[in-house]
Amino acid sequence: MTDDVTSEFAFELRTCRWAERNWPLDGSDGRAVFVARQLGTKRRRFDTIVLECDPDGLRERANFGSERLDSDLLHVVRNAPAEWAYYRDVLPHPGYPWRYVREAIHRADERGILETRREGNRIQIRRKWPYPDWLERLVAVENKPDLDASAARTLGAQLEYDVAMALADEVWVATRQTGERIEPVLLEDLPIEAGVLALEPDALAGEVEWYPRTLPVDEPGTRILERPAGDGRDASAARFEYVDPDEKAAIRLEIAERAYERGWRSFVDTMRPDCRHFQLRASDGNQLVPYCGAKERIQTAAECSSRCPDLEPEPPIWRTKGWPIEGGPGKRCRQLLEKRRRRRRPGL
Repeated sequence: MTDDVTSEFAFELRTCRWAERNWPLDGSDGRAVFVARQLGTKRRRFDTIVLECDPDGLRERANFGSERLDSDLLHVVRNAPAEWAYYRDVLPHPGYPWRYVREAIHRADERGILETRREGNRIQIRRKWPYPDWLERLVAVENKPDLDASAARTLGAQLEYDVAMALADEVWVATRQTGERIEPVLLEDLPIEAGVLALEPDALAGEVEWYPRTLPVDEPGTRILERPAGDGRDASAARFEYVDPDEKAAIRLEIAERAYERGWRSFVDTMRPDCRHFQLRASDGNQLVPYCGAKERIQTAAECSSRCPDLEPEPPIWRTKGWPIEGGPGKRCRQLLEKRRRRRRPGL
């Protein structure tokens, strides 16, 4: 099919697939790559996230299942002892009431990733596997296919926040390749620490126009809380706070866990694959992207919802009578994408 990469959403899917095929950019072997999209913190959401992983560690991570481990579960499984012990004696104080730790212990036991037993009124725990050190580097990419002056100003502030915080090892901007001698994005007022990737989404080819600097993720970060408006009448100072390296490491691992669970093919989870018009089309022979038969283009996640005027749910008989094979087309779309997600997680 001919690609219809006119929206930022469609461009984002192509960026994810390009990264999955071409990362790491230095051509080195020995690192596994996992790509996800639309993840971050409550203050900052990244368009695309590339995880560079230790292959053995990534394979060992599969012992804990395909679902993410939240901060409470991570606190338990990372500190669980190799031999039976009372949980309060071996787990560091979490900084919140112990009852939440007990809840996390029970959840971990139900998922089969922790062993528990009772000795009197005490809960003892023992690890089933050591939690691996599987994440090596976290790379954040902002996707702006058409970077006009207004978008560049907004993007500049976002990248300044990323550079100051240093939550990711690298930050990048991916934009549509124009073919000009100097790509216009290089002329914008963006932080020099951010890399620039010019991507041709139709051909799924990209060129690095500017290499990023590696950010100090192991040092305290600066979280920008408020900045002056920048006009001549605003003489106020920016407000910021420092972020401890341990807190940054915990946030990075939580983001990596969410990425491990979702991957970038999770777009179907926020769409309506049960609509008659919903299709999956292979844009480059093997990348499945959503396509709306009513709109005759790649639809966005916001458009593909219950509010869409073209929504036509597939007949219930398709889902209940195993048509054509174990359910309707919507269910088959989910199965195809889930199968491709699982391929990126060795050991599952």
